[in-house]
Amino acid sequence: MSRQTPASHLTHAELAPSVELAADCHVVGHNLRLPSPARARVAAAPSLRFEDYPSEVGKREIAISDAAARLANALHLHLD
Repeated sequence: MSRQTPASHLTHAELAPSVELAADCHVVGHNLRLPSPARARVAAAPSLRFEDYPSEVGKREIAISDAAARLANALHLHLD
């Protein structure tokens, strides 16, 4: 009696051909509305120029609720 291997335990040799796997990836990307690989490759890289970034960025304020402070104090954490 032959026993089949579950799909999660297949090795690369037991998987579908690479052409079929690539086609599956394209369908998934299309259904998720991902940019096509060709369009993603020609997208411009982010700038590395110093002038393209703001010189000063303010720090975010973090609000700590009373419940979070009580929990932190109970765990002996210090949220100052």
